Amino acid sequence: MASKKNRARASKDAAPRKYKKKTSALVIEKVTYVDYKNVDLLARFMSDRAKIRNRRVSGNDVQQQRDVASAIKLAREMALLPYAKRVSSQRTRPPRDGRPGRDREDATLDTARDGDAGTVDDDASAGSAGDARDAADAEGSERETAEV
Repeated sequence: MASKKNRARASKDAAPRKYKKKTSALVIEKVTYVDYKNVDLLARFMSDRAKIRNRRVSGNDVQQQRDVASAIKLAREMALLPYAKRVSSQRTRPPRDGRPGRDREDATLDTARDGDAGTVDDDASAGSAGDARDAADAEGSERETAEV
């Protein structure tokens, strides 16, 4: 008699999932040789971040996938295709320190101001957050001199 474990497995194996096999772009276009110079064809087998898509996604068989992968690698070496693409997406999460969001340019001005007291700061570009911080710094320095 089969155990519960084997009985459950047998029922799964009896009816495997059916799925439609994808047809490759190479079969559709009747390509016999994958050329590394055919960038348009090779770009179909790459993701938006320039990664090589796997067989399950592209629909290639084993030999086609090997040919496509080696052609993509050769095209990358010849600088016809990129190794990686940077995807630009704007993140809208709030800053970690709780201050209102600022531009990158303002952040570099603030770090320069915080790092060296002798640098000239541009209050117009720093905005109200910079003014509030300057006022808090001035109060803190007054407290320090009063304590000494």
